[in-house]
Amino acid sequence: MNEQRIRWDDLEIVLAIAEAGSLSGASRTLRISHATVFRRLSEMERRLGVTLFERSRNGYTPTMAGDDLTASALRVQNEINGAERRIIGQDLALTGSLRITTTDTLFAGLLSPLLASFRETYPAISLEVVISNQLHSLTRREADIAIRPTCKPPETLVGRKVSDIPLAVYGQQALWQKAPLPLDPTSLTTENWIGPDVHLGDTALEQWMVGKNAAYRLDSMLGMKLAVRHGAGIAVLPCYLGDADEALLRLSQPIDALTTQLWLLTHPDLRHVAKVRAFMETITEGLRGR
Repeated sequence: MNEQRIRWDDLEIVLAIAEAGSLSGASRTLRISHATVFRRLSEMERRLGVTLFERSRNGYTPTMAGDDLTASALRVQNEINGAERRIIGQDLALTGSLRITTTDTLFAGLLSPLLASFRETYPAISLEVVISNQLHSLTRREADIAIRPTCKPPETLVGRKVSDIPLAVYGQQALWQKAPLPLDPTSLTTENWIGPDVHLGDTALEQWMVGKNAAYRLDSMLGMKLAVRHGAGIAVLPCYLGDADEALLRLSQPIDALTTQLWLLTHPDLRHVAKVRAFMETITEGLRGR
């Protein structure tokens, strides 16, 4: 093969298809059309004279040649991302953009006013906020800073623990205002529970909910809170979220087994970047104040 036959944008296509297992998934990752992905893959296979993926009803599976090219693409991508982080790490200016990833619950319950205040203080720094319960890779620069509830932050990242996040059982105020509080959660087993869907990714809460009468499940803590608000049942919620809603009533003491931690995390190569440090310090102070 000569240099003209494989370009970096070719490797991007191969890596995206291999990771997504489909052309549609690759098109979403690369933010280009399905037709463009198909055309570029076909052109690449024609130039190289090999089949890179086996097509089936289950999606696209790399051939031996496809596996080889995918591994090369991953190495190149890691080198490029590493170079970007090292260069950005030399930035001492409070300008440019920061990409933040967090959950919908943290954004709605704690972060939104703090981010607005940060923008007022540092108007030359633009914020791109990815609100998702899915983890985004800081190593691959899908985000610069992660604000996440976790008791086990990845060892590849650096950051700071801001606080503990206690959780408790909540019900609709109108339905439970005459109950003798606090209640023991074990006495509520037969109540109608609103639980986490598996896609929420809260394994600890899923395990704690075993044996509860949970015929209503959602993949969002905000969704669970709204369901409680409308009288659909009771649910375990973060106290910062449940206590702030006047329509809800805390029914139990915080559940020790479900207490988690709030972390601000970034990649080691970015920790000395001025805008990253400013963001970490400002948000940490704001969160601890709340």
